[in-house]
Amino acid sequence: MNITLDKNDEIVMKLLHYFITEQGYNPIILHGAKDEIWLENTEQDYKIVRIVTNYIHNDEQFDWDIYRTKQIIRTIKRKTFSFNMNALSIFVNLGDNVHLKEINHNNIDCIELKNISDITKYDFVTESFPTINKIDKVTEQGLELFMKLTEEINQKNRDDAIKADEIFSKKRPIITYALIISNIIMFLMVVLAGGNPFNVDANLLYDFGALVNHRMMEGPLSYLTLISSMFLHANILHLLLNLYALYILGPQLESFFGKAKYLFIYLVSGIVGGLTSMLFLPDNIVTVGASGCIFGLIGAFLYFGYHYRVYFGGIIKSQIIPLIILNLILGICISGIDIGAHIGGIIGGFLVAKVVGVKYKTTTSDRVNGGVMLTILIGFLIYLGMVI
Repeated sequence: MNITLDKNDEIVMKLLHYFITEQGYNPIILHGAKDEIWLENTEQDYKIVRIVTNYIHNDEQFDWDIYRTKQIIRTIKRKTFSFNMNALSIFVNLGDNVHLKEINHNNIDCIELKNISDITKYDFVTESFPTINKIDKVTEQGLELFMKLTEEINQKNRDDAIKADEIFSKKRPIITYALIISNIIMFLMVVLAGGNPFNVDANLLYDFGALVNHRMMEGPLSYLTLISSMFLHANILHLLLNLYALYILGPQLESFFGKAKYLFIYLVSGIVGGLTSMLFLPDNIVTVGASGCIFGLIGAFLYFGYHYRVYFGGIIKSQIIPLIILNLILGICISGIDIGAHIGGIIGGFLVAKVVGVKYKTTTSDRVNGGVMLTILIGFLIYLGMVI
C-alpha cells in the first residue's frame, strides 16, 4: 500500500502528533466543520488549537472564518463551563491576499505555516510551547510518517483510556458507609441517653459535644467539638436528610479522590463549616449536623468537575449550582438552617480538594497554593471566632 502525503498533509500530521502526544490535546468532534481539526486541552494556555487546511483566498473569507470560530468557541465555553478560552488557529493554506497580521482577533491568535519549521518563528507560540522545536525533528515521510504518527497517537489514546478508567471506575465506598454508620451510632447513643428522636434536647446535645460559640474559649480541647458536632443531629429527619445526601455524593467522590483524600475532605470541610457557623449564630446557640461536610463534598465536586468539565460541565450548571443557590436562599429565608456551615463547607471543600489534588490534573504549585489559602482561611476564622 502506498500513501502519498503532500506538504500540507505532512504539516498537519506533525502538528497532530505534537499536540496530541506531547501536549495532551484531545480532538473535538464538531458537526459541519470541514477542512479543519479542533483540539482541546483545558490545562494549557491555549485551551483550543485549531488546524485549518481550507484554502482562504482573501481577507473577507478570513474575517468570516474568525467570526465563525468565535461562535464555536462560545458554544464550547458554555458546554465546558469555561470563563476564558484562548485559541490558536494554525493556517496551512492561506492565499497571498490575506493580511494575517493586520487583524485583531481578541482571544484568537493566528499563525500561518508554509513549512513546519515556520512555527518556531512565532514568539507567543514558543512561549506557550517551549518544546515546539520537536515538531521539526520528525524525519519520516509518506507511509512511514503516517504509520509512526498513527501508532503514537493510538498509544496516547490507550494511555488516556487507562487513566480515565482508573479515575472513573466504581470502587467500594467503604469510607462513605463508615461515615453513615458512625452518624447513626451517635444518634442512637443520644436517643439511648434519653433524647427525643424527633427533637433532641439542646443540653443533651451539648453534653455529647455540640458546637457552641463560648466553648472555643474553654481551651484547646474545646476545638474537638468541631469534629464531634459533625456526627450529632437534632432529630431523625435532620439525620436522614444529611445521610441521604452523603449516600448520593459520597461514593462518587470517594471513587474520584480515593479513600484517604476523601475522608480528609469530609472532615476538614466540616471543621471550616463549623468555624464559619460560629460567625453567623448567636452565643450559646447549639449547632450540630453534617451539613458543613456535605456542602464540603459539593465544593470538592465543583473542583473535580472543573478539571473534568468536558464530562461534568452540564451537571455543574444544571444540578450543582442550582442546588447551592437554593440552599443559600433557604438558609436566608428559613430560620434554623445553618447557612454559615453551608457557605464554609463549600469554600472549605473546594480548597481542601485543591490541596489533595485531582490525579493527573492538579500540579504541585496548585496544591501548595491551595494549602496556603486553606491555612489562611482557617486561621482567619479562628481569629474572628475569638474576637467577635
